[in-house]
Formats: sequence, structure tokens, C-alpha cells
Amino acid sequence: MVGAAGLAASAIINRFLAKKAERDNPPTGRFINVDGVDLHYIERGVGPAVVLLHGNGSMIQDFDSSGLINAVARDHRVVVFDRPGFGHTNRPRNAVKWGPNEQADLIKIALEGLGIQNAIIVGHSWGASVAVAMGLRHPASVHALVLVSGYYYPSFRPDFAAMSAPAVPVIGNLMSVTVSPIVSRLMWPALVAKLFGPAAVPAKFRRFPKEMAIRPSQIHAAAEESGLLVLNAARSEGHYKELLMPVTIIVGQNDRLIDPVSQSGRLHQDVAQSRFHSIPETGHMVHQTATQSVVDAIGEVSTPASAVNT
Repeated sequence: MVGAAGLAASAIINRFLAKKAERDNPPTGRFINVDGVDLHYIERGVGPAVVLLHGNGSMIQDFDSSGLINAVARDHRVVVFDRPGFGHTNRPRNAVKWGPNEQADLIKIALEGLGIQNAIIVGHSWGASVAVAMGLRHPASVHALVLVSGYYYPSFRPDFAAMSAPAVPVIGNLMSVTVSPIVSRLMWPALVAKLFGPAAVPAKFRRFPKEMAIRPSQIHAAAEESGLLVLNAARSEGHYKELLMPVTIIVGQNDRLIDPVSQSGRLHQDVAQSRFHSIPETGHMVHQTATQSVVDAIGEVSTPASAVNT
């Protein structure tokens, strides 16, 4: 009885904190509805279109706090989405498994609704998997790909399996609303240090709304994506040579989350026309700690006619 009461109390507290986080961090952009998903996005700048897709557990504010959006918007029309389940975008359950293919289809339709026919797609980490899926499934909609700190080939990752626990039916749902937010708060400093290391966490990252990231709904979405990552890599690895558009691959040389050599380095070998940049003394969060390197990578694949907008 004491244990049940504790779980109930933690669920109530976590719900209160989640609602408070949403009030404190209201939507800053607009919404476009695609097949029941209200995609939250922001848009800045004019020119050739660049689409930014964030990583697992993240949201628009990651790119915004990094300064990448404003830097790219000097010469481009930049569109940044909260992917399904993150930030202010909902993630309908029991409809589809929200893997990279499904998300690529969703983003493609959303871009058509925004009058964007041919864009540079920039994906960080899990977002790189969505970017690759767009390149494979909708090549006519993709001018070029910029892939940052991605995971592309299956490997033994017990850490991903552990992170997927909150997505397990029934017990995972219970974890998401009770224990997981508490654990996430306790683990947050160590997780952030791992993502940024060996670089220090920059002061600008303080603008990232941690409390939004540890809401039960977002924890559940992140757990689902952790569980899908290795499986998706296994399904996709035989198709990377089908990418025919310009591809720039950029990684932190000292990434502690995803090995840059066996993942991004190998992808560079499989995609003949790709360019590869390994940034020294940089970890997984390249866009935060080496922002200009990502801006330069986008510039490599951008031309005056790289995107058609109406």
C-alpha cells in the first residue's frame, strides 16, 4: 500500500511539473496538421530552404539555443520542427510506429504544405536517421543532406535497450509517469556531460528547457526511439548507396555516445559522393560546441537554386 501510494503521489507531482513546464515554455511557432499530428515548427529567414531535425529526447530549443538557426537564417529560409512526441508536437499512439520512415513521410507532407519542394535536410543524431529516410523515400524533395552525429549501422547497444524501458507496454507506461522523470532529473548532469564531452557544456545550453525534456510524454517518446534505433539501422544499412544527392557528414571526433568512425566514417565510405568532416575535441553535440562547422557544412551543399519555395 505504501508503494502504491508513493507511485500515485509521484504521478500527480510529475503531471503538475509537466503542465508547469508547458506553461513556462509555450509554443513559439506555428502548427501544421498532418494526418492527426499537430507539428509545431518555427521559421526564420528567406532564401533556399533548410530543414533542421533534432535528436532523440530533444526539441526546437536545442537548435535555437545553439545559435544555429539564426546563423543559417542569414542566407536561408530555415524551418525547424518539433518531431512527433517532442516539444509541442503530439505523438498519436496505436496508429503507427514512429520510426524514421514514418516521420520522413510526415515531414515531407508538411514541407509541401509550407510550399517547400526541394530542401537541404539537416539531421542531428536520431534526426539524421529521419533525414536519411527522406533522402531514400522522397529524393525529389531533398536537395542535399547534412548528417550530424548519426547512427547508421547496427551494433550491440545495451544502453539503448535500457533507455527503451519506459516504452514497454503497461509497465513502461507506469514508469513514464512515476519513476522515470525522477530518475531523469538525477541523471541529467551526467547525461549532459556525456553528450557534450570532452567539450564543456556551453552557457548557452542553459536556455534548453530541461523540464520539457523530462515530461512523462516526452520520456515515453524518447524511449520508443531508443528501442527503434538499432532495428532501423539494420533495415537501412543496405540502402545507403541509393542516396544520390549531395551528402555532407559531420561528427565530433570524440563523440562518447555514437562512435564516429564505425558509424559516420563507414557511411562516408558507402556514399561515394559524400563529404566527411571530423571536428577535433568535440563530442556528440557538434551543433552546440562547433556551430560554425555545421553552418559551413550546410554552405557546402547550398546553391542559389537549392530550394524552391512558394
